[in-house]
Amino acid sequence: MHPLVVLQDRIVRCGQCPRLRDWREEVARTKRRAYREQEYWGKPVPSFGDPAARLLLVGLAPGAHGANRTGRMFTGDKSGDFLYRALHETGFASQPASVSADDGLRLTDCYITAPVRCAPPDNKPLPEEIAACRPYLVRELELLTAVRVVVALGRLGFDNFLAASGLRRAAFAFGHGAENPLPDGRLLIGCYHPSQQNTSTGRLTAPMLRAVFERAREALAATPGGGKG
Repeated sequence: MHPLVVLQDRIVRCGQCPRLRDWREEVARTKRRAYREQEYWGKPVPSFGDPAARLLLVGLAPGAHGANRTGRMFTGDKSGDFLYRALHETGFASQPASVSADDGLRLTDCYITAPVRCAPPDNKPLPEEIAACRPYLVRELELLTAVRVVVALGRLGFDNFLAASGLRRAAFAFGHGAENPLPDGRLLIGCYHPSQQNTSTGRLTAPMLRAVFERAREALAATPGGGKG
């Protein structure tokens, strides 16, 4: 079994943060009215994508009625609709919509992870919860040996990727489209998170998001073996 699969199994069984465990399970029991006939996942959400990916996306945490319901990152809510459309348009996703874990969507040369695997109340994990989950991200970064470009979706994703990589946050600048070469030769690109708050206000538009992945595609094309995908 691939080490990434073994790691995801460990993540799904994790229960080390009581507040997050209780919240995700309560949401799964009470449900949102629109989904009351559906069975919620209600567990830590594993990462998703191509184990040989050269593009890594780092989000924040599962949505209470999105990934916490469907069991797949950025699946079943408007954030995912926005994200996967852009990934499809730039050749990283097989289809533009992600509605359930068994909808046939596949990622090519792309892998999606997050520093927190359980849906947090008010979308705000506590510092100690982020710290407790960090070893999973650290191990993932060790196993994803082909990654050449990292897109951090939001400042928290940006900061926590740096922390998991053992890099000083102060040495790097977050901004939408901001590019940060890393000491090991990889490229870190900042991107506003495709949250409904950002997309509904126009802080992040579809062309802005697509441009980030177009730039990621260009950067990958410039690396050895850049024709992949």
